[in-house]
Amino acid sequence: MQPLLTTIPADVVAVADYEALARERMTPEAWAYISGGGADELTLRWNREAFDRIRLRSRVLGGFTGGGHTRLSLFGRTCEHPILLAPVALHTLVHPDGERATVLGAAATQATMIVSTQAGVALEDVARGAEGAPLWFQLYIQPDRAFTEALVRRAEAAGYEALVVTVDAPVNGMRNREQRAQFRQPPGVEMVNLRGCRPAEMPAAGLCGGLMALAPTWSDLAWLRSLTRLPIILKGIMDAGDVARAIEAGVDGIVVSNHGGRTLDTLPATIEVLPLIVDAVGGRLPVLLDSGVRRGTDVLKAMALGATAVLVGRPYIYGLAAAGAPGVAHVVRILRAELEVAMALTGCATPADIDRSVLWE
Repeated sequence: MQPLLTTIPADVVAVADYEALARERMTPEAWAYISGGGADELTLRWNREAFDRIRLRSRVLGGFTGGGHTRLSLFGRTCEHPILLAPVALHTLVHPDGERATVLGAAATQATMIVSTQAGVALEDVARGAEGAPLWFQLYIQPDRAFTEALVRRAEAAGYEALVVTVDAPVNGMRNREQRAQFRQPPGVEMVNLRGCRPAEMPAAGLCGGLMALAPTWSDLAWLRSLTRLPIILKGIMDAGDVARAIEAGVDGIVVSNHGGRTLDTLPATIEVLPLIVDAVGGRLPVLLDSGVRRGTDVLKAMALGATAVLVGRPYIYGLAAAGAPGVAHVVRILRAELEVAMALTGCATPADIDRSVLWE
């Protein structure tokens, strides 16, 4: 493998340019784990292709006499831009400092970082290095509910500002690329936040080997709501029929996500589903989107269709693998710069100006 970059090459001008650099610095097994999708990887591909099909409408001579900005408000905090770092497990697979390096890149760009339950660095250690960067904690509800409550308390105590509850992966997808690479966590790489979690007592039989009998339900979400005053954001909503139940359960936000194409293959692209979810929500709470965002124009398109903000995953992991914290920061800066240009050329001075009128239909 190639060593970590000490300077970012001048020809790295788009986030896609980091992909080859990252692959040279990752093991084949780690590459398969991070880059692969479910089964035939159709949803993984469709996430990207759906963005490409959406065209923009340029507007000219509008004037920006009052200036412009990318700021927005999310759950009581003013964010400098609508680009968040999605939860990704085990950053230590691609960089020795793992999430400690990632959060430095987030801080340098004032990007909200969502730290995974399955992080390779303890959630408290990530928070200590945040240098003021907004942190949210991504939560997988464990069969051990007492352990889950302890995780929530740890996140609260460490200063995390929201809980992002992933609900679309009660079992792992059939990730064939990862299986073919025979991925295993290498020595020294561990999901440290899950230390001490009691192994689940598996039913004798049942769907997916009995795992689904232990999966969270809507009642668990109500239980979680009773535990904490932190905003709860559900990640993995892909059907408008789930929106009413989510709102009834007291959630504060929704992330339209197909898990980056890693769970159920042949799900539609998230950008295709987004308008249906936005309509069902009806402005009652923020709707965010992830899966497939690779350009600032993608951010604009998602916001035009009703998203408040977007999450990016693989791009910043590739930046981390190639160049550590500076790579993470550079990925966010590229996306933000592209968004600003796209806003200027479609006549949008602020996020409040972005609506469907920027789309060519």
